[in-house]
Amino acid sequence: MTKRNHTMMQFFEWHLENDGNHWNQLEKLAPELKKHGIDSVWIPPATKGITQADNGYGIYDGYDLGEFDQKGTVRTKYGTKDELFKGIEACHEHGINVYADVVMNHKAGADETEHFHVVEVHPEDRHEEISEPFEIEGWTKFDFPGRAGNHSSFQWNFNHFNGTDYDHSTGDKGVYRILGEHKRWNSQVDDEFGNYDYLMFANIDYYHPEVRDEMMYWGKWFAEETTCNGYRLDAIKHINHEFIREFVSEMRKEHGEDFYFVGEFWNPDLEACQNFLDSLDHQIDLFDVPLHYHFHVASKMGCDYDLSTIFERSLVGTHPFNAVTFVDNHDSQPHEALESWVEDWFKPIAYAMILLRKDGFPCVFYGDYIGINGEHKIPGKKEMLDPLLDARYHLAYGEQHDYFDHGNTVGWVRLGDLDIPESGCAVIASNGDHGHKRMFVGEFRAGETWIDVTGNVSESIIIDEEGFGDFQVNGQSVSVYTKQSASQ
Repeated sequence: MTKRNHTMMQFFEWHLENDGNHWNQLEKLAPELKKHGIDSVWIPPATKGITQADNGYGIYDGYDLGEFDQKGTVRTKYGTKDELFKGIEACHEHGINVYADVVMNHKAGADETEHFHVVEVHPEDRHEEISEPFEIEGWTKFDFPGRAGNHSSFQWNFNHFNGTDYDHSTGDKGVYRILGEHKRWNSQVDDEFGNYDYLMFANIDYYHPEVRDEMMYWGKWFAEETTCNGYRLDAIKHINHEFIREFVSEMRKEHGEDFYFVGEFWNPDLEACQNFLDSLDHQIDLFDVPLHYHFHVASKMGCDYDLSTIFERSLVGTHPFNAVTFVDNHDSQPHEALESWVEDWFKPIAYAMILLRKDGFPCVFYGDYIGINGEHKIPGKKEMLDPLLDARYHLAYGEQHDYFDHGNTVGWVRLGDLDIPESGCAVIASNGDHGHKRMFVGEFRAGETWIDVTGNVSESIIIDEEGFGDFQVNGQSVSVYTKQSASQ
């Protein structure tokens, strides 16, 4: 029996209201998501941050899921621990896997300062020391008084970190490498800025044996406590790759081989992504950042972009079984650090390209589906996305034939699967003027009437006796055709 296509949703965006209602929304929307074929959700960091308004990436306490009065709040931005568990339970009841965003690179909002020695390094080349050793007062002591040892008695101090960026005694900022026996930057990290171990806050030292043991324990605890089905690993290019390999192995020993991992390795260079996958023996998936940037550039260039090349030098093109494809996410949305927003006119084309093809694990962005909040609001595109999601869930199966033979008008056909009645579809996209393509959908379909389920083209077409249809598309749009009876 053929398995249905899998689809993920990133269930958050950067500017959600700080109303503690997000886990309740997850519980409420679970049946609607599953109805449209979304069978996994990537949820935001559930751990206590430096403030209630923090999105979770300024992680303070990994054992506080909205349970303890810390940093002036019991709940996180997204809700309480009980509400989180109810949201996850609702997902599981509807056959939706939950992948938790885990932040393992740094800690923020320390409870006390400590005095220790550092050397300042050049921010553009962290191998270059630009000072003699000196003492600073840094925020590196974490004893979590509000939790009082519940879940874990481990306390952090400066020995567990290898870098920080602020001297409390002087107010000076910089990139400071913490000194001590065997202390150095981790070598198994991205080589941007010479060495990209340090990103922000108090940087966790994965050469320290106590740190490795603690983070292994925490990873197992978190998955057991929340019953999540996998992890999205944040800022993975800044974390010791050898530790990541061990972490993945240990989590799967503890929680089963199906425990899922996807890493955020934000690098548009394909070779860098490939090398990282190789270093982990392809044990995890990566977000297809190169393809995202192809979509971004294509949306900016319009008809000057050669659509027939859009999958070249993408992760899904070279590693289809390790690529999580996406159009946009919380980092690429407008006014954020990695802003590279795909223009609205191109969004339907891009989503068709990740949802209706056989390769890759597509991830739909909450900001595109529900909308973006905050000062610069952007309405959601549910009415556009639902037909594409439904087409993926019900139609996009079977052998794929590509018609990427024109720079402005491309298409492909999924021939369908006998195990999924009425499946099969033809997709055609244009970044220029009105276009058409004669594409083969099967001789057995001769005489069938096919229609565009997106509604962009109103005229139906008849499949000829050879099994071909002349499929039409309007300028700067996408159309998805299927047998008329299959769309009802």
